[in-house]
Amino acid sequence: MIDFRRRTGAWLLAVVLGQVVLISLQVSAASGVSVFEGVTFGLFSEIERGVARVVGSAAGVWNGYVGLRSVRAENEALRESVAEWRFRWQQERAVAQRARGLEDLLGLRQEVEYETVSARIIAGDATPYFRTVTIDRGTGDGVRRDSAVVSPDGVVGRVVSDPGPRAAKVQLLIDRSAAAGVLIERTRAAGVVMGDADSDVLRMEYVSNLEEVEVGDVVVTSGNDGIYPKGFVIGEVDLVRRGPGLYKMIQVRPKVKFNDLEDVLVIVPAPAPSTTAAGGG
Repeated sequence: MIDFRRRTGAWLLAVVLGQVVLISLQVSAASGVSVFEGVTFGLFSEIERGVARVVGSAAGVWNGYVGLRSVRAENEALRESVAEWRFRWQQERAVAQRARGLEDLLGLRQEVEYETVSARIIAGDATPYFRTVTIDRGTGDGVRRDSAVVSPDGVVGRVVSDPGPRAAKVQLLIDRSAAAGVLIERTRAAGVVMGDADSDVLRMEYVSNLEEVEVGDVVVTSGNDGIYPKGFVIGEVDLVRRGPGLYKMIQVRPKVKFNDLEDVLVIVPAPAPSTTAAGGG
């Protein structure tokens, strides 16, 4: 009984909907379009609008993703370009610094009254207790044991041991066993500078407590040691005070930056003049 009523209700609803559809197809709105067409158009337009929103959102997300990838690629290319530019700048800066160093060295060579040969530092001693470097000049270039080595900034050191034909070892002035006779340029007070194993400064010894020495005084070679010619700059007085005995305690800051050395000049003996027998034919 209940099933019969349900079927009857369903058929009745279908008949009513059919009548409504038929009437809507026949009845026209003020615009001339049938009511059914207007209703279905409105219904489908809303569906299309919803689909368009979904598609638009998806397209926006996709375009944003593509754009973000593009921006990331551009940023990566920009970073690579900046890195390459910085590398090239470092190269050009190094070349410019070396050119300036060679220019200064050439200027010093023209000013020095002694025979010299330019040399390049090719190695350094890894032991902190012995400050030495190796240069690319040797006996074939006139370099001898105890040849003085200088730079545009001042005294570097001396050649130690017997050099080879194309290389020589140089003891830096800051080596703990190095020494040089010096003067306070302003007062001509004489003394000896020595290396210090624990620092990159020099000690100036044997200067009387009665001598006048001030911080900032320039220290130059005296020429009394038979190795370094007179008048080459050693450094400046960094610390001075009265000592407990006869001599002052003086600390000298070298003018040469030993860690940055690349090119130097070696003072070599002048070549002996050729002699010919007088009146020889």
